[in-house]
Amino acid sequence: MPSHLIRAACTAAALAAATLLVGCASDIMKNYVGRPISEVIIDYGPPSTVLDLSRDERAYQWRKVSTNVVAGSTSGEIKDTRRGTRYEETVTPGYVEEQECFYTFYARRWGQGWYVTSFRKPKLECE
Repeated sequence: MPSHLIRAACTAAALAAATLLVGCASDIMKNYVGRPISEVIIDYGPPSTVLDLSRDERAYQWRKVSTNVVAGSTSGEIKDTRRGTRYEETVTPGYVEEQECFYTFYARRWGQGWYVTSFRKPKLECE
């Protein structure tokens, strides 16, 4: 098996294992329902956006941008031609991919504080 395929398989296995260990984002978000929004802020920093939905209801949103470098690869093969042996090389360039994720909690004012009532499930790539 070519080394670039082995590396890709190992990377995929590592990502799958990490996902199982960490859990889905929505599973983590579910744990904040009923708790003060200040706990989310303590754990993840200030939200990117706070939107007043009504007098006693708000949406708090966190934005996360992940950047990944995908390595390129080079492969080749020797071909026999009428003029002799020739090496043909195939180059697949690397690239940088960016993933933008939004995590939104809804909160309601109770007494002096704001408490998480629900959340918007992140898109599948952000789970």
